Amino acid sequence: MRSWIIIGVLISLMSGAAYFYYSTTQSRIETLIAEGTALQKDLQTATAANEQNVQAIDDLQLENQRVLEDFNRVNTEYQDTRVQNSKLIERLGQHELDALASAKPILVERIINNASENVSRCFEIMTGSPLTDKEIQATSGNQFNSECPWLWNGNVNND
Repeated sequence: MRSWIIIGVLISLMSGAAYFYYSTTQSRIETLIAEGTALQKDLQTATAANEQNVQAIDDLQLENQRVLEDFNRVNTEYQDTRVQNSKLIERLGQHELDALASAKPILVERIINNASENVSRCFEIMTGSPLTDKEIQATSGNQFNSECPWLWNGNVNND
């Protein structure tokens, strides 16, 4: 009988230990499932954020390329302008304008007014103004506009 009691106590202890192990394991499994679900959501959020970051980097690289192209274009135009300024300085240096203006003021006034009008038209063309029929039909840079002949023959965006 004693052995039955010992066996009963042992079975009770083992059943209690098994129940305790089962209930704590189930609780731990539920916690791990909840944590796994949270981690899965965090992974999805991180993946979406990563995709947005990759897209933002691609957009920035594309914009950087555009800015670099614009910079190179503007730099080239600046160099061209410096060349044209040098030519103008050379052209003006060939004449004694003060003596010519004293001797023939009406002629000098007309030349300066025509040149000023041509320069104004150059600015209009460079800022996108459509070409006139005369400018479209020009057969040389000087015929196009004597103050900015480099704009002739497709060197201007006339859209």
